[in-house]
Amino acid sequence: MTLRADQQRNRRQLFAAPGGSHDRIVRILSVVLPGMIGVLVAIMITAPLTPRGEISFLLDRTKVAMVNDRLRALGAMYRGQDDKGRAFSVTAGSAVQHTARQQLVEMKDVTARMLLDDGPAVIVAETGTYDFGHQKITVPGPVNIQSADGYRMVTQGADIDLNDRQMVSHGAVEGRIPSGTFSADRIVANLDTRDIKLDGHAKFRMVPGQTTLPGRKSPAVPLSSMQVTQP
Repeated sequence: MTLRADQQRNRRQLFAAPGGSHDRIVRILSVVLPGMIGVLVAIMITAPLTPRGEISFLLDRTKVAMVNDRLRALGAMYRGQDDKGRAFSVTAGSAVQHTARQQLVEMKDVTARMLLDDGPAVIVAETGTYDFGHQKITVPGPVNIQSADGYRMVTQGADIDLNDRQMVSHGAVEGRIPSGTFSADRIVANLDTRDIKLDGHAKFRMVPGQTTLPGRKSPAVPLSSMQVTQP
């Protein structure tokens, strides 16, 4: 133990002796550390002046065009009642009203729900313009309409009046009713009374045994209520 202690003491004495490794380390650090501090200070001073991916600018309020009364909403919903006091709603994933003076709202992911005499009906479209002053929806693209009692149709664009439940398509229509299937170049329909007018290249196929609805004594779509106009 005495020999090992003497060896450790000798190493410590050599390390601490003048001109030893301890002095060399101190001299090196006395030069390196101030230099590193100087470099760090220089980086902190010049960093805000170096170009980056961000752009900063100031706007003069007197020279920037302002869009007045523009309203944008996500998850918008409008509620109302038709001429008979039945409720309906129009919802959209997003809606934009360009001015408060105009009663037009441009919508995306449109869903309209309404109560009919025979149950609820749903209208779905990707885009549409809702006139909440006149309770009308104009859809430029495909429209999917479904009712609780088995009516289905898809039209290429349509004008839909939520007050009197009238729909006029812009283009071709294909659909299914409890008594069969139909297609035409254009359709005019009363969604409430089921009065349907097919215009141009109209086709209607009856399904045997499916001409009446449960609980009804009359045909689901009386032949007198379906008008066909050929070009």
